[in-house]
Amino acid sequence: MASGSQFAIYMDTLIWSCRISQPASPMKTTLNLNDKVLLQAKEFARKQGITLTRFVEDALRAKLMPAARSAGGYRFDPPIVRGDRPPAVDVADRNELYDFLDRE
Repeated sequence: MASGSQFAIYMDTLIWSCRISQPASPMKTTLNLNDKVLLQAKEFARKQGITLTRFVEDALRAKLMPAARSAGGYRFDPPIVRGDRPPAVDVADRNELYDFLDRE
C-alpha cells in the first residue's frame, strides 16, 4: 500500500472512504545490541522475508502491548454418563444419526 492511498468502498448508494497514512519519514535511532542477539535477529528476519527494521518494530510492539489476562486456568470437565445398553444409533453414520434425531 502506498502512503496516502485513497480507497473507496461502495455500499448501495453510500460511498465510504478512508485514508491510509504513514509518517512522512521514520525516526532514525542507534541501538547498541549484543552481537549474538543481532545475528539471531537478522537470521530470523531473513527467514521470515522481512527487513531487520520490520522485525525490530514488530518485537517492540509485541513487548509494549499489555499482557493478555489469563482466564484463570479454566478446565473443561464434562459430566460422564454411563449407560447400561449400547447406543440406539451408529453415530458414525450421519444419515442414520439424523433419522434417529428426527424421530425423537
